[in-house]
Amino acid sequence: MKYQAINFKDLFALILAFSGCIIFQARLSAQKNPDTDLYLQSSEVANVLVQYEADKGSLSRFYFIDSSPERRIRFKQFYNDYLKRLNAIDFNSISQQGKIDYILFDRKLKNEIAKLDLEEKEYNQIASYLPFATGIYTLEKARRRGPVLKADSLAAEMNNWNKQLVQQIKKFEKADSLERNLSTRCQMALGGLIEAMTSVTEFYDGYDPSFSWWTERPAKVTDSLLRAYKTLVKNRTKLTTSQRADSSGIVGKPIGREELIRQLDYEMIPYTPEEIIDIANKEFAWCDNELMKATKEKGFGTDWRRAQENVKNSYVPEGRQPELILRLYNESVDFLKKHDLVTIPPIAEETWRMNMMSPERQLINPFFLGGEEIIISYPTNTMNHEDKMMSMRGNNPYFSRSTVHHELIAGHRLQMFMSDRYRPYRNFQTPFYIEGWALYWEFLLWDMGFPQTPEDKIGMLFWRMHRCARIIFSMNYHLNKWTPQQCIDFLVDRVGHERANAEGEVRRSFTGNYGPLYQIAYMLGGLQFMALKKEVVDSGKMTYKQYHDAILENNMMPVEMVRAGLLNIPLQKDFKTNWRFYGK
Repeated sequence: MKYQAINFKDLFALILAFSGCIIFQARLSAQKNPDTDLYLQSSEVANVLVQYEADKGSLSRFYFIDSSPERRIRFKQFYNDYLKRLNAIDFNSISQQGKIDYILFDRKLKNEIAKLDLEEKEYNQIASYLPFATGIYTLEKARRRGPVLKADSLAAEMNNWNKQLVQQIKKFEKADSLERNLSTRCQMALGGLIEAMTSVTEFYDGYDPSFSWWTERPAKVTDSLLRAYKTLVKNRTKLTTSQRADSSGIVGKPIGREELIRQLDYEMIPYTPEEIIDIANKEFAWCDNELMKATKEKGFGTDWRRAQENVKNSYVPEGRQPELILRLYNESVDFLKKHDLVTIPPIAEETWRMNMMSPERQLINPFFLGGEEIIISYPTNTMNHEDKMMSMRGNNPYFSRSTVHHELIAGHRLQMFMSDRYRPYRNFQTPFYIEGWALYWEFLLWDMGFPQTPEDKIGMLFWRMHRCARIIFSMNYHLNKWTPQQCIDFLVDRVGHERANAEGEVRRSFTGNYGPLYQIAYMLGGLQFMALKKEVVDSGKMTYKQYHDAILENNMMPVEMVRAGLLNIPLQKDFKTNWRFYGK
């Protein structure tokens, strides 16, 4: 028998292949029990969620006309189909992570159906204002499959739509105006019709000579009339609101106690509005006590306003704010690393960047925004002198000490970076997680001694008081107890805001694209994460780093569900929120 010499390359390849089989088999085994490893990115519901997002994307791109009956009907069917798929899963036989996904997905689907029911109700109320809509919807629907159009007939139909539009505009100018919710729905529907007409003309114009010859003029008229009608509807919106009249010029819409409770239940916050105000007042009392300590330490006795005024005037010169932000960022990240508090991936550090906020945007957001970019509020040459000074004073170095790590690392930048990479199928965003996580770091770093000087403490306490105030003024506004002007005055008198910044904050809260609970989510979410920290870190179950990494690697969801996962709390299919997280 002849023996062949050993080929070490082949042997090495064989060893690698064998090792790979062992690793792959181990992974398969682990997949059978998703609860055995916090880092395993799977559950029995995960694949359904991945398919849901992909299917939703496909349908959204196809049925893209906002507020159209076709889109609404299709999506209602879509959500109900996925409810059936979800209900086919045996809840009792799946893992803890699977149960969390099941509960949150069921909650999400039912909420989407409820929103479509409301859309349908509102659309039916404004349908008589859009007699031409069915023809435009039908034309755009056919366009997606590219039929050859009978252009002369289409031009005649467009001409008829234009006559109807002229009549509707005249009628609306004379008598009609709409309640705010119906006006918003009508504007959305008209926006969708403009988009539908654009879709058709961009597809055919220039490619089909007959279409261009016949419809160029009537199509332009249709587009112009639709835009004019939309503007008219917006301008004639009834500004009636349960909000009491005031001099602020800010007109929002208080939602009332019943709707507050419904939304709190959806967000898994088992407290009444009155209990939440009580929590905020207790936290405010703690802030007052700490502020008085820092005021005395600074040498101003009990005059906290004078101490705060001194801190505000520490602002950096024009053009130097980005330099300050970088210094504060480095200080906070060095602190996180020194205490080994959380894993910071190198690319997360490498790729964040700065941008400057426009003067127009600063009217709504007088302070920083953050994530992959930190967007800096600071005066520009176009602002008047008073606004420049208020912006500089309100974004001084000591006030900014909290906001930089809130917006970057370990706040929103790290949060968003990790959510793209761990359990990315989880699309259960909630401000109580998003803003609560960032505010939690303000709480934790305070407790760990990050603010060292009285100025540091006064700056960080400003923001903590601000979060308390947000709860108090938001709840009182939506309970129809306070006007926007009272909210502004409260921020100025109780927290020490610059008046222009307070106005921007209240305007953002009630007229921006934020839900009624968004402003209360900062502190309540932060308190939830602090309460959970006591259960798992202070008790010795996890280190700080394990706790923080586990939160990030389980992705965004209500904090009560984060807790259920970390502590393996028994869950039922008909889960109801019950975690009373705020204790002594």
